[in-house]
Amino acid sequence: MRGFRLAILLATVLAWVLAWVLAWALAWTLPASAQPVKIRIGWITAPASMVPLLMLAPGAAKHNGKSYTFEPIHFGSSTLQITAISQGEIDIAGFGYTSFPLAIQNAGLNDLRIIADEIVDGAPGYYSTPYFVRKDSGIDKIADMKGKVAATNGLGSGVDIAMRSALNRHGLQVTRDYTMIEAPFPAHKAVLKEKKADLVVGVLPFSYDPELNEFAKPLFTTQSGLGSIALSFWAARKGFIDKNRAALVDLMEDYGRALRWYYDPANHKEAVAVTAGFLKRPPAAFEGWLFTKRDFYRDPDAKPDLKMVQSSIDKVKELGFIKETVEVAKFADLSLVEEAAKRPR
Repeated sequence: MRGFRLAILLATVLAWVLAWVLAWALAWTLPASAQPVKIRIGWITAPASMVPLLMLAPGAAKHNGKSYTFEPIHFGSSTLQITAISQGEIDIAGFGYTSFPLAIQNAGLNDLRIIADEIVDGAPGYYSTPYFVRKDSGIDKIADMKGKVAATNGLGSGVDIAMRSALNRHGLQVTRDYTMIEAPFPAHKAVLKEKKADLVVGVLPFSYDPELNEFAKPLFTTQSGLGSIALSFWAARKGFIDKNRAALVDLMEDYGRALRWYYDPANHKEAVAVTAGFLKRPPAAFEGWLFTKRDFYRDPDAKPDLKMVQSSIDKVKELGFIKETVEVAKFADLSLVEEAAKRPR
């Protein structure tokens, strides 16, 4: 009887051990797609960048938490994201026409691929970034900036190059003819008002600030100074795309769904409220311009215009800010947004 009980006990222990080994083996052999893919994405300022707002649109985040998890990470400029994506700190960078070629040529990130659109600055009929001077500064034309101080958010950023190019076309070169300082976008109004700089960037939403427009005026815009530019688009490394293609297509589907919700006139009041709530500002600050033609242009399917990206980068080369241009088509993978756009809406 005693031997029988011992056999039962040994059989029970063996069964438990086998079950544990089987569970452990299954955990290690399940495909990576069984767990949501963590997608970390850089952004600079909202609502110019929609990244931190995307998953707040009702019904947009269909796949978030299932096939992927979405983590927005804030940066002061697009150039700072070069280091972040090269070191694996983010998975998708919000690059622009200046930072993208720098990432390839200076950082050696030849595996970068443009995967989605974000914003176009100066698209015909849409918003173009203004660059402000004080009304009492005596600066009435670009040539008057000689000997003055300009402020940018980060050296080499999209608006930085647009500002430099506008001044360069009027014979003014940085260091030789004027001084350039750096300051985060939210500080530009104070920097201008306190006369720490004579020219600042009026990026959204700050350019519609009533107080700024009371004491300042636009000297030029991106459109007048450089033309339409691909100010921001998403880029990821090929290895990450290849490993997580299904999850990225799901993200693109949700991205497009969010954009369509925000731009639907029927949702305008709620869209303004969501944005204002995130930024902790009154809705009145966004009424009359947000998600209209007084805002940046955004493709409803988040599909980049590669011809515009190419043209924008070519302009940077022409101005001498990069040594060589980049053949954009070789560094783009539009299959993700194209597949997402084919899905039922």
